[in-house]
Amino acid sequence: MSVTTFTAFLRERRLATGSLAEIFGALAELKDGRAAQVFNDATGDLVKLGRPEEVARAVAEPMASAPGPVELRITVLPRHAAWLETQPGGPSGVVRRLIDAARREGVGRERQARDAAYRFISMMAGDRPGFEEACRALYAGDADRFATATEGWPDDVRRYGQRLAASGWVEVIRQPAP
Repeated sequence: MSVTTFTAFLRERRLATGSLAEIFGALAELKDGRAAQVFNDATGDLVKLGRPEEVARAVAEPMASAPGPVELRITVLPRHAAWLETQPGGPSGVVRRLIDAARREGVGRERQARDAAYRFISMMAGDRPGFEEACRALYAGDADRFATATEGWPDDVRRYGQRLAASGWVEVIRQPAP
């Protein structure tokens, strides 16, 4: 299980990257740290910091553990249900194995990376020149076009947007040009 990291920005400047405790420690040293924006590196979501006492409590409390099993209802045709019942672990075992395999193989990772980058650039660069072209390049998986569209953006904003989207571009970057 990977540890979630966060990145803090003060206006257009990246301040720190790390755990929430590390981020809050870095922000505590700043005079205007409450003006900072903190983003979840996995999702690109803005993290609401809250009042100082809420921040202190959040840092002191361990991160919530993963929830227990969830009951999920899936509708299948009778012939599929009959086959599922014959499989090791039954229908639930088949679904768990499929999900685990998809997670190992990174199914959906590209889309998640692009969505995370989009959430971040929308907050930090939504009104900047090249934003719309950057979005088109992002969802087309075109790292070079994204870099060109974001050239005029502040360096830290551009680099972090590229970092969030990077796993969505792995195949594009590794393939030689035709």
